[in-house]
Amino acid sequence: MALGLKAQNADVLTLDSCFALARANNAQFKTNQLEVEKAKEVKKQVFTKYFPQVSANYLAYYAAKPMIEYGVDDIHDDFGEILKAIIEFLNNNVGLNVPEEIELLQYGHSVSAMAVQPVYAGGRVRAGNQLAKLGIEAAELKAEVSERDLLESIESTYYLVVGLQSKVATLESALTLIDSLDRVADVALKAGLVTKNDQLRVALERNKYKALQLQLNNGIKLASQLLCQEIGIDYPADGLKLDNDLEDADFLIEIEDFERPEMRLLQLQIDAEVFYKRLSRGEALPQVGVGATMWYGNMITDYKLNGMVFARLEVPITKWWETSHKIKEHNLKIEQYKIMQQDLTEKMSLQEEQSYNQMIEAQALLESDKSALDMAQENYRVAELNYRAGITTITDVLEANALLLQAQNAITDRQITYVSAKRRYHDLTGK
Repeated sequence: MALGLKAQNADVLTLDSCFALARANNAQFKTNQLEVEKAKEVKKQVFTKYFPQVSANYLAYYAAKPMIEYGVDDIHDDFGEILKAIIEFLNNNVGLNVPEEIELLQYGHSVSAMAVQPVYAGGRVRAGNQLAKLGIEAAELKAEVSERDLLESIESTYYLVVGLQSKVATLESALTLIDSLDRVADVALKAGLVTKNDQLRVALERNKYKALQLQLNNGIKLASQLLCQEIGIDYPADGLKLDNDLEDADFLIEIEDFERPEMRLLQLQIDAEVFYKRLSRGEALPQVGVGATMWYGNMITDYKLNGMVFARLEVPITKWWETSHKIKEHNLKIEQYKIMQQDLTEKMSLQEEQSYNQMIEAQALLESDKSALDMAQENYRVAELNYRAGITTITDVLEANALLLQAQNAITDRQITYVSAKRRYHDLTGK
């Protein structure tokens, strides 16, 4: 996805190896993957709605009084009178104890199982399944955007360390020149060609470079610790070793059929809103289901096993009023997302043009800086020769050395800017 650098040995980290470590160790990468897995589980949940819903139940009750009481006194015709006379005869003459009332549903319990298969749910099951698919794709796209941003941050930190390390190496070269100049000044002093001031100016310049070297080393340590935290490794005791050969940065491979994930995410929002509208409409459509149940218990009579099959039709008549407003709301959201889509298209076009300009500008300035470096090197060479010949002062040589250091550091900064700009342009366009 981004530029990689060739390692000089196994102990040196490249940008690609930092990316690989980050994918394996960084908390944000792990969180993104979990979001994708969560979306997949949601899809599996929705898929279960295609199958019968099975439930098991146990019911027990005890009423203070029987819920059904019916006796011969409740029969108000001739049959009731005859039945009452028979019961009195059996109780008084035969010795039976026949009750004049029947009591039902005072206590009982049962176990049951029920299976219901939805036949038609207003299209909500299918719409829910499509939404779950979109949810997986959206989670993957969000992970892609998050990964891109995180890799950009890692790359920025990586090049910060590389730049600081390169500047330390450049500063060491400048100090070598200072030491060489100090020896020249010492010879000239002994020959009586210069004063002690020349050696003092060299010493002051050396001290300035030493202080800068200390600052750069402290910056390298802090930036390296930040990079280690981003890629999920411990900071090595001997410091972090990075490949700093910016000249050998690999070229990016062009991606065919490239599409910005931000644009695709917005399109998914539009597609999702269409399915949400179908879900709302489905709530107002008839619902059809078939099922079967079986139970065993003594809810009314003695223990018995029984069962039945049934069909259910629900027509939510008053739901249409609420649903009509929901559908209008979804239509407004779709229109809103389309406006955002057009706006995003224009902004991304400007963003891509800007990144291209930044890449071209960085490339042009890099070439200019290389020319300036050649001039700075020649300027230092001439200044040193003139000083040895007694034509110029030590100040001229020190100034030429400072300009050379500045030109060398400018090359490092410009190379990093160009590499980063090229990677940014690739991320935005796939080119």
